[in-house]
Amino acid sequence: MKLRRRQFLRLAAGAAATPSLGRIASAQAYPIRPVHVIVGTPPGLAPDIIARLLGQRLSERLNQQFVIDNRPGAGTNMGTEAVVRAAPDGYTLLLANPANAVNATLYPSLNFNFIRDTAPVASIGGGPFVMVVNPSLPAKTIPELIAYAKANPGKINMASAGNGTTPHVFGELFKMMTGVDLVHVPYRSSYVPDLLAGQVQVAFSSTSASIELVRTGKLRALAVTGARRSDMFRDIPSMAEFVPGYEANSWYGIAAPKSTSAEIVEKLNKIINAVLADPDLKARLVGLGIDPAPATSADFGKLIAEETEKWAKVVRFSGAKPD
Repeated sequence: MKLRRRQFLRLAAGAAATPSLGRIASAQAYPIRPVHVIVGTPPGLAPDIIARLLGQRLSERLNQQFVIDNRPGAGTNMGTEAVVRAAPDGYTLLLANPANAVNATLYPSLNFNFIRDTAPVASIGGGPFVMVVNPSLPAKTIPELIAYAKANPGKINMASAGNGTTPHVFGELFKMMTGVDLVHVPYRSSYVPDLLAGQVQVAFSSTSASIELVRTGKLRALAVTGARRSDMFRDIPSMAEFVPGYEANSWYGIAAPKSTSAEIVEKLNKIINAVLADPDLKARLVGLGIDPAPATSADFGKLIAEETEKWAKVVRFSGAKPD
């Protein structure tokens, strides 16, 4: 029996709409089982703490467990690759951070391309680091440090948590923009004891890790690395006040495997933006030196692309190689 043209078109339109309706229905039901959030660092570090704070709020909002899965190794690349290879169904997510942007250039033979192989979901927030020095260093301001370093090339040691880590690249950006010669000393464990002892003299450290050491006079803060002053260090100038254009902030967000449905990405984005408005969560993040920064998934993707391009130039300048 032949179908009338109008009946045929109606059936064809319904068939074409079925996959879209299925995706929408799936997103509305999501999540129906635990969601794993991969963190590329060990438990107890800032990324892990941030992921757990967010995961707890998401579990409460969505009535489903968000499991924090620590996968340290290869400068966070092991955890990132686990997400890249996961099914794009919204049940495996990544806590993204500056390491993902830096590693795109630091590791020349990665099995993935972070921008191409992931879908940006939502921004969590970010904040500046602080440049601290041992009090024995005669420089008390950034201009004095620059002058002293140029008069004593190769005599100031700059500590970091390893090649390509945030403290390292923030310091390399400073070197690149000022032309000073600071000797990079990478550590596999904490560099703080040697910094306090004066064996290394300079470090770019997170605000939360530095604030008490600065308040008690054990370290001297010269500048925060953001474009403006920090609420945690109200009396400390920003680096940009002395080095125009300098800006280096840590940032965190959520990413998913590429091809994750737009409906699931949008649902997660809206819920994450909503929980970031919770006063208790905001206070906890600020205490870690993180200013909550809700954004669209597109804007978070733009940030990742800009950061990847920015740190590529710094990594090439530094000549850094993976540890």
